[in-house]
Amino acid sequence: MSGMQPADLPPARLELKNLCVEVSDTFRLEDIHLALVPGHVHILMGENGSGKSSLIHTIAGNLMACGGQILFDGQVVQFNSPADAKALGIATAYQNANLFHNLTVAENIYVERLPRQSSGLKAIDWARLYADTDRLLARLGFDIPAHKRVGQLNVAECHLVEIAKAYVAGAKVIIFDEPTAALTDREVAILFGMIREFQQSGAAVLYVTHRMNELRQIGDELTILRDGKVTYSGNVHDLDSTQIVHEMSGLSFRERYPKLKIALGEEVLRVENLSFQSVLKNIQFSLHQREILGITGLVGSGRTMIAKCIYGAMRPDSLKLFLNGKPVRFRSPADAINHGIGYVSEDRYLEGLFPHASIPFNITSPDFALAEATPVINRAKESLTAHKFVQKLLIHTRSIFSRIAELSGGNQQKVLLAKWIYSRSDILILDEPTRGIDVASKVDLYNILNEMLRRDVSIILVSSDIDEIVGLCDRILVLYGGEIAAIIPREHATREQVMFYSTGGHRN
Repeated sequence: MSGMQPADLPPARLELKNLCVEVSDTFRLEDIHLALVPGHVHILMGENGSGKSSLIHTIAGNLMACGGQILFDGQVVQFNSPADAKALGIATAYQNANLFHNLTVAENIYVERLPRQSSGLKAIDWARLYADTDRLLARLGFDIPAHKRVGQLNVAECHLVEIAKAYVAGAKVIIFDEPTAALTDREVAILFGMIREFQQSGAAVLYVTHRMNELRQIGDELTILRDGKVTYSGNVHDLDSTQIVHEMSGLSFRERYPKLKIALGEEVLRVENLSFQSVLKNIQFSLHQREILGITGLVGSGRTMIAKCIYGAMRPDSLKLFLNGKPVRFRSPADAINHGIGYVSEDRYLEGLFPHASIPFNITSPDFALAEATPVINRAKESLTAHKFVQKLLIHTRSIFSRIAELSGGNQQKVLLAKWIYSRSDILILDEPTRGIDVASKVDLYNILNEMLRRDVSIILVSSDIDEIVGLCDRILVLYGGEIAAIIPREHATREQVMFYSTGGHRN
């Protein structure tokens, strides 16, 4: 382990010494040292599958250590449940929001501290609950209705609710698990302001991220995990990006956005007059063979709605769709699949994968969508197909028969891409395909996309990651307020220009 914690740091609020955790039969955390200091932000990095989530769940009381010590304010403690961790003042904002979907935003935020009336049966003071929530959300800058049920929110909004929930907990230790993965730049700025408030209040913050640009913006200390072990622990400023990637992967730094230079073909898809309620307004664009067309914009700009309307998952008010010059209409996703269009949702668990089914079943699942009658499952074919894709796409798994839920986020996304490669899709719509995935896994996915371009596949890439959009796309469609603000060709695209249009700069 390279790097050391500075000797002049204040005493740790939470400290792990020689911690070992048996996560599964094939993976364990070994000899983990970590010190979270009051008023400091400790960054935790590592590739998917390195043990970050397991470490978070251990601190939060969801996993029990089998060796070593956990100290809180210098005293040895043992967490037998999440309640033990919460009792000491440890709060966690998880990447996959841990919320009650049938309850409102307000009920979720204050679920453990609901205001009570001062007299009678001490019933819940609903008026105060929603008034407090409205004030909180306004103060934080979150544009989410307090009365709205969480099940009606999108991924980004759920994450904001999870962050607000941690904020009101008044915790002594706060863990943020990939908090900016679904957020816009404006929301990230709000989050960083909240984190600075936590620091000023004396809370210790553990911040899990894959984003290099966030390290020096808010971080004080840095710990890097690889294969369940600490490879670096020290000051966040002591390593550059190349060294960090090397500590994470054991490999030298690779080009972050490897884009295949390939001639574009004929128009394969044309969208005209796409409108949806008051959100999308007269969207028009085309897609060419072997092109990566980027669609970006702030949360609420309509990025995902465009993807779902094309794919037949949402019914627009108006839409003219042309496939290879011929008018088509998709009444359902099955229609789109039958016409050679695949879709990778921003929420791979809800709309893309069967998490409790095997890798072979997931890869060959398009067979079920295309079948006119109940298909006969060919286990041998499933296994051979899965084995081929596991090798070709470098899917890391202990067995080709592993359940999707057992894979890291990056490998789950590779299985999703394998599914659509298997289905021989001509057009692939990708909605936030690299959200929550480490740098090395992103490069693997980008190379898979390049291989698909060689097979004449056309790609629509929906992403809030502006660097990704600028680095990969042949053209960039920028949305603002449900309208196309600009379509920028690759040779003229810059991060600043995309931000200018996505924030409405062209309207001023």
